[in-house]
Parts: sequence; structure tokens; C-alpha cells
Amino acid sequence: MSFRTNARGSRISSQREIFPRTERILQFGTGRFLRAFADCFIDEAINAGHYEGLIVMVASTPSGRVELFKKQNERYTLWTRGYAENKSIDEFRAVTAISRVLAANEDWGKVLTIARSADLEVILSNTTEIGLSLQEGDTLASPKSYPGRLCALLFARADFFDYAPSKGVVILPCELIDNNGDLLRSLIIEQAHRWELGTRFLDWVQHSNLICNSLVDRIVPGLPGKAELDAAYEHLGYIDELLTVCEPYRIWAIQGDEILRSRLGFAEGADGIVIAPDIAPYRTRKIRLLNGTHTLSVPVGLLAGCQTVLDNMNHPTVSSFIESLLRHEIGPVLPVDPDTVNPYIDEVLQRWRNPYMYHRLIDITLQSTTKLRHRVVPTLLDHYARYPDGPTPERMALGFAAWLRFMRGTSQSNGIVHGELKDQLYPIHDDHAERFFDWWPTDDKMIPEFVEDVLSSDNLWGMRLSDLPGFANAVTINLRMILSHGIESALSGTETQ
Repeated sequence: MSFRTNARGSRISSQREIFPRTERILQFGTGRFLRAFADCFIDEAINAGHYEGLIVMVASTPSGRVELFKKQNERYTLWTRGYAENKSIDEFRAVTAISRVLAANEDWGKVLTIARSADLEVILSNTTEIGLSLQEGDTLASPKSYPGRLCALLFARADFFDYAPSKGVVILPCELIDNNGDLLRSLIIEQAHRWELGTRFLDWVQHSNLICNSLVDRIVPGLPGKAELDAAYEHLGYIDELLTVCEPYRIWAIQGDEILRSRLGFAEGADGIVIAPDIAPYRTRKIRLLNGTHTLSVPVGLLAGCQTVLDNMNHPTVSSFIESLLRHEIGPVLPVDPDTVNPYIDEVLQRWRNPYMYHRLIDITLQSTTKLRHRVVPTLLDHYARYPDGPTPERMALGFAAWLRFMRGTSQSNGIVHGELKDQLYPIHDDHAERFFDWWPTDDKMIPEFVEDVLSSDNLWGMRLSDLPGFANAVTINLRMILSHGIESALSGTETQ
């Protein structure tokens, strides 16, 4: 194993240098994706002399990361592994763009102080798809939802600066939802109405702030196995409990114009940041081909005994299913330039075959029901719009069936529903887990009615998927096959399609 360390040095220092910089960015989320993505771009811009702002992170939920960051003086190591331009990359860099880390619940007063700072320029977030929603009973004094918190801090800022247009900020949501900026803006406005914050504030939110649609793309898996991890720590000379692994590929497409570009100092000369008036093609390709295929294929892989994305790609029938899903069902119905589809698919498949990426399938199942709605259902609808008389999208139906089998809970402990595969329990981290725990029939003869009920749920899909010709029947056939004969038998059926 050969490592390279960025010239900035390999150690997490016990003392922070004195930076002549100010806190310009407020970031909601401390997870590994933002650490490997937005924070990496900003850190590189700082070191290139293009930007002078630091990041204040806000932990939205208790996770222990606040204390870890304090322990490591707000630093962490980024480990980039993979291939770029036919060259192998295996590099470390110490990221020092974080000023401090706060906990939303305990440090809300400090967050509001930052909201009233003249230096604040940008607000970032990655709260997952489920995070872009309001909570009933949220209060202005102690908001719990991310849109509620953002509304409260924007109100504090507007009030402090007497609604000065120049004190608006750029807001960049990084959640993987179509038109995430538009959605976030609508949620802020709805929350402001609920709190009766007045038309002056609503005016200021909409006309003084840039709330941008954005698309993020970089694979950020978990840590490798113990032997590789120990070798990395030996090379570094320290143990970093926030060590973050990522692939070389990255793109951040942000919808905006030259005004936005002038306000994002860290975007200057950044390799991988695209600012364009229309980012829909970037978003559609990424969310449907990469994320949508992940969402459909991960339960298939788990049922086949795979543990990682690389396992999926090395499994003959699972990898064949994945490539066929991409090329024959998702790709042909994408509303983008068709000449861009197959090259992007080739790139996605190459990224998934990256031998350095230890991307656990169980981690990708987080909130899989919501992910299906946002990442897969639009493709399903486009398929039926393109082919109203058939054929039925059998691979998507198999993905839905595998997801239903994954959602079959067998026990509950400590508030978590667990499923079971080959006598091994696994957690179902999904807001609908308890519903499915009660929903799954005790008699497999009731599978057709169960599938019909699930696909008919407006609450899950925003429409009745059971009305799509042949789809419920295809899901039922696949689910019965999985339950009776296993995933391999179901997969062999799709190979003839």
C-alpha cells in the first residue's frame, strides 16, 4: 500500500494556528459527506488564497461529533482514494477550515449570535431528504426542524439589521432532492406564516437572500477494514476519529448567475464547482442514475449476501442487474440529452468498481422509503409516459420487491426495528419502519393485497403507483419469488427481459 500526504502536513496539531480569518459560513450538518465535499472545496480555496472565511458547523442531532471535533481542535483528515485520469490516487490532507462546532439544541443562542454577524455570507446544509420538512409544534424560540431553525435565524438576522437588503445570505442546501432550494424556500415561507412573522420578513427572505438549487455528487463511504485502517494510522502517525474517506470524483452544480458567482468566493477556480442558470440535467442524471440505481439495487445486493457496493459490482448476477437497470430502464427515459447518458453510466460503473471504496450497503438503506419516492418514482412515471402500452419495467419492479423484503421487520429493540437475513439481524433505519413492521402480513398468501396497499399509499408516494399498468403484479411476482426461492431466482428472471 502506497500513501501520499498533502504538502500541508500529515498531523492533527495539538494547537490551532491563529488564523486572520472570520467565520463566514454556517453549516448545518457535521457528517462525513459535507466533510468530504463542501468543506473540502472551502478548505482548498482558503489554502489557494481565494477565500478567507471559516466554517461554523452545527450538529443538528446528538451524535458525539461535537466532542470529537473539540478533541481534535476542529480538524480532521480527508483520505482520497481511487482513479482519476487513469492515475491511482491514495492521498491524505488535513482539513482546517472549521472554526468551531456547535450543538443545535444546547448552543442555539450561539447560533443566533452568528446569524447576527455582519461577516456571515453562506449557509450550507445536508440534513438528508427527510430533513427538508416542517415539524408540527415548532416554536420560534426553540425550533427543531431544519427549515424551522433556518427561518428563526433568518428572522433574527433580518430584525438585527433592520431588514437591510445587503445583509441577505447565500443558502446552499445539499440534500438530494429535485429543486432543493425551491423546496427549502417554500418551507421557510410556510414556517414564517405559521409564526406570523409578517410581510416585511417574507419580502426580505425572498428578495434579499439567494436560496439556490444545487446538486452534489461524490461517493463518501465508510472506513476500510482494520488492516488498511491501521496502516493508514501508522502512516499518519496519529489516530483520527473523524477520518473521512472519499473518491477523487466530485461535482457541485449550483443554479445561479454571475451575481451568485461573485458572492461565492470559495468557488473561484474550483475544480468541480459548476455555476449555471439551469442545473436540471446534472441533477437528473445524478439522482436517477447514481442514487436511484443505488436505492433499487442495494436491497437486491443485501439479499444476495453482498455487504458493500464493490461486492455488488463483483457479484455476477447483481452487477448484471445493475448495468441492465441503468442501460435498459433508467437511462432510456431520462429527460436529458441522450448523448450524455451512456458516458455518464460508464463513469458511474467505473466509480462503483473503485477497489478503495468501502461503501456499506446497509448505510445506503437509510430512509430508503423516502429515497424511493424522490429518486425512483419520477423515473417510473417517465417510463410509463414513454411506454404507455408496455413493457413493464421488470428491473424496477424487482428493486421494489427487494426493498419490501428488506423492510420486513421481525423484532424491535431500543426503538429500532430489525429485519433478519440468514439468521443475522440488521437495523431498518427508516421513518416508516414501524408502519411496515405492523403492515407486513403474517400469511404470505396475503402478499398481493399487501403490495397493492403499499403501492396505493398516497402518503408514501404522493400518488397511487398501483394504477401503473402491470407494475403491482410485477412487484408481487418478484416478491413471491424472493420469499419462496431467493433473490437469485428473481434475478435470473430479469436477465431474460
